[in-house]
Amino acid sequence: MAAPNIAYAICGVGDIPNRCARAFSLLGQAGEAVHIVLVRWDRKIHGYRNRCPHHGTPLDWERDQFFDGTGTNLMCGKHGAVFALDNGVCLGGPCVGAALERLTLSIDGGEICLHGVALAED
Repeated sequence: MAAPNIAYAICGVGDIPNRCARAFSLLGQAGEAVHIVLVRWDRKIHGYRNRCPHHGTPLDWERDQFFDGTGTNLMCGKHGAVFALDNGVCLGGPCVGAALERLTLSIDGGEICLHGVALAED
């Protein structure tokens, strides 16, 4: 686990269109893959591990395709579980009541920064 005061710039706020989500695969400090999803919704940025709590599969069924038919909730492309954007809680599907792992984010100089996850420096 990274020290809480270390932040890694992931992308610019403008790199994610409004009301869209984008997947990122990062390199962890121990060489493991760290898969995350960032969602820009109006003036807020939400971040979660890109892993459904039902079976640990990625949420997106195609690259950067995360939303349900209403376009307002995240959805697991494999099992159809639907998650609230603002808190990651499962609203319907095989893991109701479970939640996506929320990430700690900040905005610094227009960059979305990730905290609390140990990443490789390069």
